[in-house]
Amino acid sequence: MTQTSLSRRALAALALAAALAAAAPAAFAAEDSAAGAVRLKDLGRFLGRRDNMLVGYGIVTGLAGSGDAPRNQATRQAMQNLLSQFDLTVPLEQIQSRNVAMVMITATLPATSNIGDKIDVNVTSTGDARSIAGGTLIMSALRGPDKRVYALAQGPITVGGYRFDGNGNLRQKNHPTVGVVSEGATVEVPVRAQIAARDGKLDYVLKNSDAVTSERVAARINQAFGAGAAVSLDPETVSIRAPQDPGRLNAYVASIEALAVVPDVASRVIINERTGTLAAGGDTRISPVTISHGDLRVSIDTEYTASQPNFIGIADDSVRSLIVGNSRLDVDEAGQHVAQTYKQTTVSELVASLAKARVSTRDVISILQAIKAAGALHADLIVQ
Repeated sequence: MTQTSLSRRALAALALAAALAAAAPAAFAAEDSAAGAVRLKDLGRFLGRRDNMLVGYGIVTGLAGSGDAPRNQATRQAMQNLLSQFDLTVPLEQIQSRNVAMVMITATLPATSNIGDKIDVNVTSTGDARSIAGGTLIMSALRGPDKRVYALAQGPITVGGYRFDGNGNLRQKNHPTVGVVSEGATVEVPVRAQIAARDGKLDYVLKNSDAVTSERVAARINQAFGAGAAVSLDPETVSIRAPQDPGRLNAYVASIEALAVVPDVASRVIINERTGTLAAGGDTRISPVTISHGDLRVSIDTEYTASQPNFIGIADDSVRSLIVGNSRLDVDEAGQHVAQTYKQTTVSELVASLAKARVSTRDVISILQAIKAAGALHADLIVQ
């Protein structure tokens, strides 16, 4: 065999391998696009990747007389502390401005943040201010649970409401004591989420704990990255083998999050009797059952008449008109709605058939409660 033929065969083999490698992601993508499939990125998260809560307090200035009352000792003390930082010594009793309000500041620090990143902050009044609209938040420190300062917040406040009052008249929309400073905080301490454990494993945590879904996630990862790449530890956690090269960790996590599985969802029927709302999964099953539902309405109408005495001309204080009430009891029994379900019937099919029969939503709720009591509804019935 000549060297030329070997070279051709080697090139053909390489071309075939490249074609298979290119076809593998396409096959996975076709499978991931199956009906009902959900990305792992939407089903859960990697343990260690979480947001961080920040909180602080500060002063809002520039209010048009709608700030805290002068009797608010906390606001006056905060103003005295603020002015002392600028070498201004003002006695506490001389701080009487109502253009200032003390506020609490909250923010969410992402799992991965760098110095200089901007985040939004929420500002809420803690005193008796009527409105913080038009105010400006003075630079305030935002701390984490470890008391460390992670961000500094400052800027004008945007309030989605208003409050105007005068001469006893009041006009208010929404909550004017709550506002937002868009990108008002600057990150001062970098944050890095550590998702790789010391044993070289990644823990993937489901949002909704389910043993079947956990096994499906592990099987899907093993299908994409080889046997033994993942194992289901419990209904909530899937342990995944981390790459040996730390530089490939982000690409590896991105590839896992792009995979999709069909989650197994417990059958539930949610009922809100106050609003007449009903929500159920489309595949919630109902065993064969016969339903007979009717309305019985009872109404009582009372008509009052006055009976006058015949001797009105006689001056007697004991003579009074007699009020007589005549009551009428009406019983209205509407025609009954009868429906019979068959094999493989679902809640959606039953609701659709009852809707065609013009059965009201509240009657449908009563019917489903009766079916559940009869043992024919195979789902959790949750009444809110």
